[in-house]
Amino acid sequence: ALPKFVDLSSDARTGVMKGVEASMRGANTMLYGKAASQNKLSGAQTISATSTISVGITNGYATDTTELAKVMDLSPSGDFNNTGSAIQHNGATTVASCQVAYTAAGAGGTPNYVTTTSGC
Repeated sequence: ALPKFVDLSSDARTGVMKGVEASMRGANTMLYGKAASQNKLSGAQTISATSTISVGITNGYATDTTELAKVMDLSPSGDFNNTGSAIQHNGATTVASCQVAYTAAGAGGTPNYVTTTSGC
């Protein structure tokens, strides 16, 4: 038995969002490899991630979360909100405070991920 003050759902959402960040990083690493193999590492371009999925990239990495989500499996999809600059958990107490914010890579740089779990 657990005391009633233990909030396992909040802990679960926090863990899910940390997993989402890891998935975003992994997917972006694979996109970068694809971009490198297609000689598309500078500026805004489009690559064929698979035979059926094209992804917009900037400097070799996904342009935004909309493009990045094309190669991710966010499941169940109803649990997540994709704003284009962040992926949020819809079941959170404060959705905007349970998210992974994403900023595309600048020239010669890498993307930035900021995970906020205070509202999960």
